[in-house]
Amino acid sequence: MTRDRIQPSTTMPLVAILFILLISAFHTPCSAARSTILAGDRLTGDDRLVSRNGKFVLGFFQPGSEYSSQQTPAHWYIGLWFGKIPKLTPVWVANRDRPIVNLEMSELTISDDGNLVILNKDTKSTIWSTHANITAKNTTVVLMDNGNLILGDASNSSNVIWQSFDYPIDGLLPGAKQGVDKVTGLIRHLVSKKSLIDPAPGRYCVELDTTGPGQFLYKLCNSSIVYYSSGEWNGHYFNSMPEMNGANLFTFKFVNNDKEEYFIKNVTDDKLISVSLLDITGQEKQLIWVESSQDWVTVFTQPKDQCDVYATCGPFTICNSNTAQVCDCLKGFSIRSPKDWKVVDRSGGCIRNVPLDCGARNQSRNATTDKFYPMTKVKLPAMPIVIEAVGSIDHCAQACLDNCSCIAYSYSNRCSLWYDDLLNIKQGDIGTTRNEEVLYLRISAKDAESWRNTKRGKGVIWATTAASAVALVLLAVVMWFLLIWRSKRKHTTGMYNNAQGGNGIVAFRYIDLQHATKNFSEKLGGGSFGSVFKGLLTDSTAIAVKRLDGVRQGEKEFRAEVSSIGIIQHINLVKLIGFCCKGSMRLLVYEYMPNLSLDVHLFRSNTKLLSWSVRYQIALGIARGLAYLHDSCRDCIIHCDIKPQNILLDTSFVPKVAEFGMAKFLGRDFSSVLTTFRGTIGYLAPEWISGVAITPKVDVYSYGVMLLEIVSGRSNNTCKENSSTGDHSSYFPVQVARKLPSGGRCGLIG
Repeated sequence: MTRDRIQPSTTMPLVAILFILLISAFHTPCSAARSTILAGDRLTGDDRLVSRNGKFVLGFFQPGSEYSSQQTPAHWYIGLWFGKIPKLTPVWVANRDRPIVNLEMSELTISDDGNLVILNKDTKSTIWSTHANITAKNTTVVLMDNGNLILGDASNSSNVIWQSFDYPIDGLLPGAKQGVDKVTGLIRHLVSKKSLIDPAPGRYCVELDTTGPGQFLYKLCNSSIVYYSSGEWNGHYFNSMPEMNGANLFTFKFVNNDKEEYFIKNVTDDKLISVSLLDITGQEKQLIWVESSQDWVTVFTQPKDQCDVYATCGPFTICNSNTAQVCDCLKGFSIRSPKDWKVVDRSGGCIRNVPLDCGARNQSRNATTDKFYPMTKVKLPAMPIVIEAVGSIDHCAQACLDNCSCIAYSYSNRCSLWYDDLLNIKQGDIGTTRNEEVLYLRISAKDAESWRNTKRGKGVIWATTAASAVALVLLAVVMWFLLIWRSKRKHTTGMYNNAQGGNGIVAFRYIDLQHATKNFSEKLGGGSFGSVFKGLLTDSTAIAVKRLDGVRQGEKEFRAEVSSIGIIQHINLVKLIGFCCKGSMRLLVYEYMPNLSLDVHLFRSNTKLLSWSVRYQIALGIARGLAYLHDSCRDCIIHCDIKPQNILLDTSFVPKVAEFGMAKFLGRDFSSVLTTFRGTIGYLAPEWISGVAITPKVDVYSYGVMLLEIVSGRSNNTCKENSSTGDHSSYFPVQVARKLPSGGRCGLIG
């Protein structure tokens, strides 16, 4: 009875509140979890479309939010991204070249003609549309579990009218085709975005070569300039991308029939989060999300060297992939737009600081005051104009000065001139560049004077240093004669009797090492850079002498070893006793390891089987040696070639890390370094294959592979014979990757 007497004024607010709460409770979870858009539905503001597995999200987003202050007003886009990772990574954008500037007045909906559209509610205009030819009465939009956004017939789900997989932007998800539909003429290709904050079409494209064999071309968009090719499909992988053959995380298929020609990639594990993106720099990168580090890891990079991408740094720049800052301006130039470079848009390149004199004439010589700055050890720019009639470097220089548009020249048996923009100047390890190929860059007289003053100052310093050096040399010569006089009655090798007990390294004479090794007669083994021989000093100290083969490569390894292992001491690092330089001969003298290298005991059946306790101590000792290299030296030393062949064992089977010819120094102020490819197949970390900057973790990866070899007694490279069939299941990393997610044992011990 009491409930019947409630006053209306009290009842109505309660009903309204309950109604609002009911609607909110019903609407919120539905809108958050819905994967479809029906006729009459609208997506606005923070609304999201989420695939049923929660892996993909469609909604409004603002790219590069940390740089968003550069855009006024703010730009918004409708796009697809991964829903289960914290780092926003758009994989498809609808309105990439028509940004939304008024988010409150924008909505994603199905129009009256059945197309999916982005509308401006204020002006009633269409910002973006699927532009499909629709005959169905009703359409619906579904975000699939694979990230494909499908516009289909509401009454027939098998009738796909339009899908985002047919219109990729700069990224490809697993399961999406890349190629052409020969019936409809549809082309599925990638186009890089302009910058971190602007997904509009950028400079680079990847598209199928429809005129030749099954391959993809990396090129400048709307241009015939091709800077890289994937190589022809051989049934298992593209010839320029052999690393695909060992990528067991993916399956690949190339199809070419009467109706279509395309390449498709799928993941072997549906839980794997991966995407292939054509980067702003022009490189295509296959990314995998690593949950433990909460970041993307690059698996493939094509081309591997960023400097191989056409005009990746823009005009009047120099590219060097071995430095932390890959792109830099030429001398006399500055970045045209630092704001654009900050968001990786380097298309503007650099601009000259001081204008050229060019047309102004010197009254006495009737010539410009412009000068030339020589640039050595560089790959020459693209598209030179060759002047065959010019027969000397002086005439070539004058030919450039006589033309106001000429900005650089080079002379090597013929005269090459460059006009307008200078593109693709590359510096670093340029193996094909001849010494005589010098680029002479035209600079203003003011810049030239500044350069000469700098050189003059350096010249004074050099002269002072040279004078001091001469005095030191004279003093050293006097001391040398004194030493010779004191040691006349000693044996020629007497000075090395206590070599192994000293703290420094000894400069041996070649004749003494020749005598100690009995003319290099007892060979212990050999590596990629030379051979190792057993020797004996006069005090019966056994030594191992490594004779480096090949002047150029041997010299590089020689310097690397002396500068790394020659200055450090540790019980688990092989000790360098001394060295020898004679002409082109380079020799390194080490302590002798009677039990040879670790691979001899692991992989050869004619040796004594190592006990588990010895294997444990070997594994522990190697780890201690690597930890010392990485953490306890003045500079972090990355070995870069950890494998059983480079682990030596003394009389007590104490392991010694050896072979530092590929070692890389990393200053303590840096966490990673870009360097040229090095190491041994089978022990290479993914960083080497993808071409990204390396860290000490590359040694840890190689150590992990070697640890599995120590445990199993089986080489990781025994499966090389399977490479022709594409079967890499016996590789230890592949076994581990397959077994760990399921919690299973790897079964490596036979």
